[in-house]
Amino acid sequence: MSLQKITEPAREIDVIHRTDVLVVGSGPGGLAAALAAARAGASVTLLERFGCFGGNLTTVGVEGFAWYRHEQTVEANGLGREFEERAKAMGAAVPETQSLSYEIDSEGFKVVADVLVQEAGIHPMLHRLFVAPIMDGNTLTGIIVESKAGREAILAQRVIDATGDADVAYRAGAATQTTPVEHMQAASVMFHLAGVDKKAFMAGVQADPQTYRDWSTGEWEIETSGKEDKMFSPFLAKPFAQAIRDGVIPAHLNTIAGTWGAVHDTGELTYMNLIHLAGCDGTDPDSMTKFEIEGRHQSMLAIEALRRYTPGCSGARLRNFGMTIGIRDTRKIDAVYNMTENDVRHEARFEDTVGIYPEFIDGYGILILPTTGRYMHVPYRSMLPKGVNNLLVTGRAIGGDRVAHAATRNMACCAVAGQGAGIAAVVSIKTKKGLADIDMGLVQAELARQGVRYQ
Repeated sequence: MSLQKITEPAREIDVIHRTDVLVVGSGPGGLAAALAAARAGASVTLLERFGCFGGNLTTVGVEGFAWYRHEQTVEANGLGREFEERAKAMGAAVPETQSLSYEIDSEGFKVVADVLVQEAGIHPMLHRLFVAPIMDGNTLTGIIVESKAGREAILAQRVIDATGDADVAYRAGAATQTTPVEHMQAASVMFHLAGVDKKAFMAGVQADPQTYRDWSTGEWEIETSGKEDKMFSPFLAKPFAQAIRDGVIPAHLNTIAGTWGAVHDTGELTYMNLIHLAGCDGTDPDSMTKFEIEGRHQSMLAIEALRRYTPGCSGARLRNFGMTIGIRDTRKIDAVYNMTENDVRHEARFEDTVGIYPEFIDGYGILILPTTGRYMHVPYRSMLPKGVNNLLVTGRAIGGDRVAHAATRNMACCAVAGQGAGIAAVVSIKTKKGLADIDMGLVQAELARQGVRYQ
């Protein structure tokens, strides 16, 4: 806590850019929002604090974009599917191990995203961090950013907050709620390996295949619908339990376990989702600093355990970490409509739907996979914050309770919501209607034109 305060002197800030639609944050939700708005005919600016677009897909290294997909899965398609198909076409995706999807290469997708942004005529602004809203009463008219260029202003007719943490909404005075730290989903440090013997590794997997039922191990008890229990999962837990018994990993680190993504002929073992860091607050930089360091420490212990106890991994070495820690759960808006557990478990239907999402819940000790054709609608009102005009919030910060969040936080659902948000912003501008008063028929017509199934 600060023991004193400093008063900053008043200063003039240059307005460096004006745009119809400003999207803040370029993860799957923000990237989809920007592309959809541009394709709907608006001038669009996409702002990102890092040096690449893609968010969790690129900066964190979460490569399993649609790992829930099975034969009976029903999806919205749209930009989420396009991300996968473009990555595949550009050599930045491989077949995913546990589903009928493609694992998207986190490094290659940086280039895929560049191409998509450039093709759409979006104005890219990397390396700028949102720091404050520009308000006219309750109306958001732009934002202040900080960068190596100093403090600058960007003005926009409509702003889409895709920061993941509802940063713009929160600072603009919209109603938000933050999950208590002790109840937040764990954060993760992702990493990739090199030097793995693919043949030996896969022989070990086939000799001892793991299922989703095996996720209930150690510290976790996972609720499934039952149908998941015998399905194959690329799950690793036994090497780390053995490492604890042998003193290679300290006994208190009994949450090291999880999934791998794909093993390549080149010896790469990618998307190692093994490190789960409870108590990390993604809105607190001191907390994130602590857990970035702790996550890398635990990753190296995990790699040593894999070397000792996993077939094909004796020569494994760290290839790379994600650029930043992966955060699943922080701040959400109190939306005009907050989605509920009942919505995501029981195929909710809404008149203001902007897309569908399969019955996939992953979080808070629940894992349900969409293998029976069931799906829900994603409502536009869940992206409408209370108390601030000209602002939509998309991505994992949309309104909903904790189990709803376990569904809507997933990257493919963020893309569904983002595409709807981008189109809604353009309809609002073109019809000169506030975001709360737009004609959803016009939004849904454009969604259909862009190839989205919304009902």
